[in-house]
Amino acid sequence: MRQARRLFCMLVVAFAAPPILAQTFDLPFLPEPWQFGDVMITRQTEISSLPPVVFSHWSHRMRYTCRVCHFELDFVYKANETDISEAANQAGEYCGFCHNGKTAFDHSEKNCQKCHTGGWPGARERFKRLSHLPKAPFGNRIDWTKALELGLIKPQQSVLEEDYEPMGFEDKLDIDADWALIPPAHFSHDEHKSWLDCADCHPAVFNVKLKTTEHFKMLYILQGKFCGACHLNVAFPLNDCKRCHPKMSN
Repeated sequence: MRQARRLFCMLVVAFAAPPILAQTFDLPFLPEPWQFGDVMITRQTEISSLPPVVFSHWSHRMRYTCRVCHFELDFVYKANETDISEAANQAGEYCGFCHNGKTAFDHSEKNCQKCHTGGWPGARERFKRLSHLPKAPFGNRIDWTKALELGLIKPQQSVLEEDYEPMGFEDKLDIDADWALIPPAHFSHDEHKSWLDCADCHPAVFNVKLKTTEHFKMLYILQGKFCGACHLNVAFPLNDCKRCHPKMSN
């Protein structure tokens, strides 16, 4: 069953009898945990007889961190905007880098139906294999960061460098909210560098040269900007308010 949660952000105006102005945001409806993060790839199938490809983030993040695909293999964040084609895959680009018959099944005709499913056959049952991982209240309902910290998953951080090590940058940020009664958002570079490369976020998503958060608002995040580039459909969703605002009371 889909879940939804409405975030009520209060603005307190200081007058003698202060009124409370409330602004509401409808946070995204969420699919079933085993479908969360799935991407329907229709870029080429719209002009062919093949059904769309359904890409499962949860099944791949068991094996690889986000930086492998979104930095080393050059997949963009938005669905259907990466120039994936059968020719590119056969040349060892994009999916074809791993799906080469050695690392994973290849792009031969006998394997077409493994990706071009047009749906989720068997995905619910396969997802049950992850029931031992730490729980979270939203998204896949898996705390992937804790699973990584506990060594329950060991995703590969690079397919290009055998001795890759993430940059040792552990800066933590507390970002004040625009509204009274909403505690600051907490951002940990250390947690993110376990999954991402600096270039995944900077400068395309967060422009460090501007050194400003003037437009860093929930309205824009819900439009897929800033944190919303990941924390709408793949990383734990914005419905989990306390993951970013840990001092929220509920």
